[in-house]
Amino acid sequence: MSTSSNVPLSPQNHLFRLPDGMHYLNCATRAPLSLAVEQSGNEALTKQTNPFGLRPDDFFSGAVIVRKLFSELIQNPDPERIAVIPSVSYGMAVIARNLVRKPGIQNGQKIVLVGGEFPSDVYAWDRVHSELGLTVVTVDMPDQFPIGPAWNERLLETIDEETALVVVPPAHWMYGIRFDVEAIGQKARQVGAWLVIDGTQSIGALPFDLSAVQPDALICAGYKWLMGPYSLGLAYYGPAFDDGIPLEESWMNRIDSDQFHRLMDYQHTYRPKAYRYNVGEHTHFLQMPMLQAALTQLLDWQPIRIQRYVQQLMAESWPILEQFGYRVEPENGSRGRCHHLVGLWLPQNVDPISIQQALLRENVSVSARANVLRIAPHVYNTSEDVNALVRVLSGIGHGGKGMG
Repeated sequence: MSTSSNVPLSPQNHLFRLPDGMHYLNCATRAPLSLAVEQSGNEALTKQTNPFGLRPDDFFSGAVIVRKLFSELIQNPDPERIAVIPSVSYGMAVIARNLVRKPGIQNGQKIVLVGGEFPSDVYAWDRVHSELGLTVVTVDMPDQFPIGPAWNERLLETIDEETALVVVPPAHWMYGIRFDVEAIGQKARQVGAWLVIDGTQSIGALPFDLSAVQPDALICAGYKWLMGPYSLGLAYYGPAFDDGIPLEESWMNRIDSDQFHRLMDYQHTYRPKAYRYNVGEHTHFLQMPMLQAALTQLLDWQPIRIQRYVQQLMAESWPILEQFGYRVEPENGSRGRCHHLVGLWLPQNVDPISIQQALLRENVSVSARANVLRIAPHVYNTSEDVNALVRVLSGIGHGGKGMG
C-alpha cells in the first residue's frame, strides 16, 4: 500500500456517479460501482466485440491478478489459496462437501453458528449435518445491552471438544456487532474444529489479518464491501482443503489447462491448492476487470482508513439519535460494533419497514433488517447524507418512550 495508514481519507464522492440529493447509506446491501470500476467494465465489454487475438493466457491472467490483490487485502501470503466463486452459498457448499473428510469427524459432533445469520451460512449445513449425524447449535443474541461482549462470551463457551465446525462473521450482517475472530480462531484450534469466516460484510471495510485469525476458510461475495460486480466472489481455502473434492470438474482447474493444443490429453491432476474450487468459466471477461479495479481502489483507501472515515462521519449522529429513543451498540473494540455497518435499534412501537419507507421518501437509503435499521456508510458519503438521515429519524423518534 502506497499511502500511510495514518493519512486520513477525504470524501471520495467525486469518484462515484451517485446523484446529488440522493443519500445512499446502504453499502451493506450493494456497493455502488465507482467510476473506475464502471470504466473497467465498459472497456472489457468493448474488447468482447472483437475477440480476434485472444490468447490462452487471457483466460487465466485476470484471475491471477485478482488473487494477488485480494491476498494483499486480507494479508494472505499465498495467492494460490484463493478461489474464484460465484456466491457465498457456493463457497460454503465446498466446506459442506468436504466436511466428511475432516480428521476425527464423528457422529454427535456439532456445527456452531451465530443467531440471525445470513441464510447462505445456515442452509449450507441442512443436508450434511443429517448425513454425518451432526447437530447444528445456534448461539443466539443475548437479551441484554451491551450485546457484543456477552454474545462473544457465549460463543466462545459453546466451542468445545465436541465442535467440528464454527461458522462466524467478523461483523454480524444485520447488527454490525463484532465477533472476536482472533479469539474464536484460537479456541477453534484448541478443540480441533474448523473455522469458517463469512467475510462478506467485513472484508474491504474492516481490517483483517489472516495470519492472526488463521481460518480454515474465508468466503466473500464481491458486490458489497469489495465494491465489485454481482455474481463474483472470492474464497480462501487453507491446507485442510488441499486434497479436497470440488463441486464441479472444470477443465480450467487441471494442470496444463492453458495449453489449448493439448486439452485432449486429459489430466487427472488439479492445479495446486485452492485452484480446484474455482467455479467453471472463472475467467469472467467482463466482471473480473471490474473486480480488479475495485480491489485496487480499496488497497489505496485501506480498510483501516475507511473505518476511521466512517467513524468520524457518523460520530455526532449517534448521541443525537439516542436522545430520540434510538440505540446503538457501544464500540467496545473487537467485541463491540464496527463503524461501516451499524444496527440502529428503534424507539418502542416504531416499525422498521415504515421508517425505512419514510427515509426513502426523503431520498435516504438504508435497510430494515429484523428489528433494526442497518446504516452502512462508506467513503462516498458526506455530512449531507448523515444530516438527512438524522433529520428524518429525529422527526419520527421525537416523543418515543425508549426501547422495548
